[in-house]
Amino acid sequence: MPVITTDKLQSFYDVVIVGSGAGGGQTAYTLTMEGVKVLVMEAGRSFDPATEVAMLQLPSHAPLRGEKTPDKQYGFHDCSINSGWEIPGEPYTNANSEPENQFKWWRQRMMGGRTNHWGRISLRNGPYDFKPRTCFGAGFDWPIGYDDVAPYYDKVEMLIGVFGTNEGLENSPNSSPGVLQPAPKLRVGELYAQKHGKKVGAHITSIHRAVLTRPQDAETLPAKLHPGNKKAQGILADHMRTRSPCFWATDCHRGCSIRANYDSQTVHLRPALATGNLDILPNAMAREVTIDNQGKATGITFTDKSTGREGHAKGRVVVLAAGSMESVRLLLNSKSNLFPQGIANSSGKVGKYITDSVSSSVGAHIPAFEGMPVHNEDGAGGPHAYVPWTMHAQNRNGELGFPGGYHLEFTSGRQMPSLTTLNGIDSKSGSAGTLYGRRLKEEARRFYGCQLGFGAQGTMLPNDGSFCELDPELKDQWGIPVLRFHWKWTDFEINQVRHQQKHICEILESMGGKISQKADADVLKSMKQGGTVIHEVGGAIMGADPASSVTNAWSQTWDVKNVFLADGAPFASTADKNPTLTIMALAWRMADRLKDEMKKGNI
Repeated sequence: MPVITTDKLQSFYDVVIVGSGAGGGQTAYTLTMEGVKVLVMEAGRSFDPATEVAMLQLPSHAPLRGEKTPDKQYGFHDCSINSGWEIPGEPYTNANSEPENQFKWWRQRMMGGRTNHWGRISLRNGPYDFKPRTCFGAGFDWPIGYDDVAPYYDKVEMLIGVFGTNEGLENSPNSSPGVLQPAPKLRVGELYAQKHGKKVGAHITSIHRAVLTRPQDAETLPAKLHPGNKKAQGILADHMRTRSPCFWATDCHRGCSIRANYDSQTVHLRPALATGNLDILPNAMAREVTIDNQGKATGITFTDKSTGREGHAKGRVVVLAAGSMESVRLLLNSKSNLFPQGIANSSGKVGKYITDSVSSSVGAHIPAFEGMPVHNEDGAGGPHAYVPWTMHAQNRNGELGFPGGYHLEFTSGRQMPSLTTLNGIDSKSGSAGTLYGRRLKEEARRFYGCQLGFGAQGTMLPNDGSFCELDPELKDQWGIPVLRFHWKWTDFEINQVRHQQKHICEILESMGGKISQKADADVLKSMKQGGTVIHEVGGAIMGADPASSVTNAWSQTWDVKNVFLADGAPFASTADKNPTLTIMALAWRMADRLKDEMKKGNI
């Protein structure tokens, strides 16, 4: 069972999965390792991280010195293809004209989905994050708690390889002993921030990221992940031996040809294919979930993007893992006499309660970094440190004006400079006209690496003003109705960004930093637009009551028992952590439940 074309589809699969990213890949891995026959459908083309990434290329090797283009919206060397905020022929709309009330939607049309393009930050949700109504008196409590997900966090971290340290912090849970890989040393700028941030209550510590810092233990981990399954253990052991630890040479957003960092193809799809239980169908644009007369899902109707012809993949179970908004779009477009408002939508909640990370940033010039000796701080292709949220007592006492919190991510160091900018040297050294020759070189060496900035990513609880629906008129090039977004920031998010800006400035000033911009009186101008953090979740939230949610605690839709969700759509809120690790943990938990129910004949 390999990567196939439409004419090679089998007549029937146990499970049809839409999407090949974190949730779809994890679901396919878990099921195929247990002998389940699976089809994964991907809207983009095949992509091979071992041969198609630009790990060691210089900016001078790229067209336009690596700058962004409509086809490469994060720059030429970013590991994205046929992806971006705007994709030709695949529009979406916003109901409002004001930027603060608009949502920007990033799509990743390639094998492996967004796991090719992310910072690999892998933070666990904590107990408070699953119970915001109980803890903060706002939002919805998830129908599960941290203890339900904790064993799956351990499994995912062992499988994908996550480095970090256990700090014993409130609501930032430890991994089990022996699960995490060793954290790399902090860079000079990170150490300096760690030292001085204490003055203003900032606890700066090693971040958790899905990058190998040493070879995986292929002798013991497979048995822990697949007890009693010798075939799965052997496949996983062989696969783990093909991955090399990071050698600190390139930005992880470029992808990784040595398989040191996690992406779905490297970690999930390769071993799943090795079981012989997986077919992968690329270039398949899913249109709708098909339903029989009894209200049971029968498969997925799709357009073959290579030929333009319609196809249908049949399965006993359908799993939607296309990305939260794309899965919502599929549910809404799956209309029938039984489901005139879209499948699984008897509650009317499909498309409701979208959330994203609440984000703003501030940067500063750090005079202490001037004239630093030349050295390479590439490191593990992204941040080695971060600032977790620790102000839980203030949350409980209602002192902050917002529930939950935020963490801070920052970059420092002396990575390879861009060839399209002087890095602000002219603004720091008087008239630009005096900068040439030896003087320019001296000032470049003096000031390079002196900027340090923090970006916040924080909690967002659902509100009635943030949702999506089908546009009543517009369709994409495949004839599929597109999404129309509504977006609203509440006082919770606005108050949080005020706090973010103030706290970041305090940390930078504690380091002697000269703030490069002042907080805007209009806080909305400091906030990143909805969707731009690319952490959107919700739209088909899980709950304990079918009248107010779309899925149960197992991400199984209430209305159609053989339709499950394996991406961020069931999230009942956004925590102050990046969502990908939780998506994978929930997908593994869901897949375990699904195979058990299939064995029992309940599905």
